[in-house]
Amino acid sequence: MARLRLALAQFDFAVGAVAANAAKVGDLIAQARSGGAGLVAFPELTLSGYPPEDLLLRPSFLAACDSELNALTAATHGIAALVGHPHSEGEVFNAASLLREGRIEVTAHKQALPNYGVFDDKRYFRPGHETVTVMIDGVRVGLLICEDIWQPEPAAQAAAAGAELLVVVNASPWDNAKRVEREAVLIARARETGCAIAYLNLVGGQDEVVYDGASLLVNGDGSIAARAPAFVDALLWAEFDPAARTLSAENWPVAGDDSIEATLYAALVRGTRDYIDKNGFGGVLLGLSGGIDSALTLALAVDALGADRVTAVMMPTRYTSQLSLDGARAQAKKLGVDYHVISIEQTYESFVTALTPAFGGKGADTTEENLQSRTRGVMLMALSNKHGRLLLATGNKSEMAVGYATLYGDMCGAYAPLKDVYKTVVYKLSRWRNAQAAMAGEGDRIPAAVIERPPSAELRDNQTDQDSLPPYDELDAILERFIEREQSQADIVIQGFHADTVRRVVRLVLLNEFKRRQSAPGPRVTTRAFGRERRYPITSGWR
Repeated sequence: MARLRLALAQFDFAVGAVAANAAKVGDLIAQARSGGAGLVAFPELTLSGYPPEDLLLRPSFLAACDSELNALTAATHGIAALVGHPHSEGEVFNAASLLREGRIEVTAHKQALPNYGVFDDKRYFRPGHETVTVMIDGVRVGLLICEDIWQPEPAAQAAAAGAELLVVVNASPWDNAKRVEREAVLIARARETGCAIAYLNLVGGQDEVVYDGASLLVNGDGSIAARAPAFVDALLWAEFDPAARTLSAENWPVAGDDSIEATLYAALVRGTRDYIDKNGFGGVLLGLSGGIDSALTLALAVDALGADRVTAVMMPTRYTSQLSLDGARAQAKKLGVDYHVISIEQTYESFVTALTPAFGGKGADTTEENLQSRTRGVMLMALSNKHGRLLLATGNKSEMAVGYATLYGDMCGAYAPLKDVYKTVVYKLSRWRNAQAAMAGEGDRIPAAVIERPPSAELRDNQTDQDSLPPYDELDAILERFIEREQSQADIVIQGFHADTVRRVVRLVLLNEFKRRQSAPGPRVTTRAFGRERRYPITSGWR
């Protein structure tokens, strides 16, 4: 039996960039043909990018996708190309069309429309009702789209129609549990059907969602034949042996460190880089406080964009410690970024002086602390405007969960790389990044003193975060149970946490929804991110 040679296009296809996406598809079809591929596959909704959201409500957008799809048929002589696109025929479908010999041979419609987590497919699409199979170089191939493989029926339909190989095109976002879940599903489908599976996934950042690629080859017996690295753009070559129902990879890129810290760090870097570049910003700006959150954000920004595109600003007051000043200066020098020190003491005092008559004799409290943060926000936004560099917010998920952040202060920013990263994970990532630097002989990317110091907002004398919050290991454990796992307060207490602490943490989470609604977007990397995924009402009587 003849073998089928495949090319899987694990690349980024940007939302809305229809003409550019089509041009990339055309180039990759040519590469695949010259490499002897019988089939080249592209990710879910290649032409529109994923998720296109309300662009799908615009007839002109759908027409542009349709026009580019038809134009691509001219590139498919001597090769078959499976291209994802929105398909409008009165109703709109999430589709993948097989282009071959200058025409659209067949179009598959996504049958299982996810409507959970970050997915909103049912808002835009109608479901398909059958699995499409085609013959390619003597092999019966079933064509599935993303969620279709997570349900048993579409794959079973393909097998019943004689499919030997399933080609699954995806836009499956990454989170810290996705690899295990994804592989378990693919292994189950292969064992149920006896079909081998070529699983192709999109790669790249799109607003709050990050796609990891990490495409897979699964043999008909459920064994994993190959894993592509995460967050790497590549044309992946493979061969399918129909007699053995096995797939083999040809010179796939090899992942280095595939630990959870390495993959998470890569997700944050990719999400940040793509957000900045796709929105056309020349560089970024951030407040560098001498604390661990801004230090990790700076390291991420430099890894994402290069030092020449990053500006860091230290804005001290009387409460800023020498450790913070030294740590920020040392890191900025080490990483080679543009660095400025702008004292806000005088500006802050002018605000206090102007406001004192209207404060009505009330004593100092958190108002004055927040005013320091807001003074910094004004400064940073002015620098962002003047130099055209996007401001990064540096807060983490623990802080955003309980509202330990100042509206129009440290929450200022257009993108927040650590928004979905708990504080305890911030420490893990910082130590991991330093370990990688040490192995490369580079020295610390984040000053060790910054990692080891007690965290502090430095808005008053001798302040630490733990004056206002439980220890972060305890706080994050409670938050993870309440947010990711949706556990009740009673369930959390049963697991050994103090009832008063649990009640206090949960109250803060629910109370601060209004702040989170005004926060910058950031890359989703957990199974329950604030933003498009976790949507709680601001006004609610439930406690």
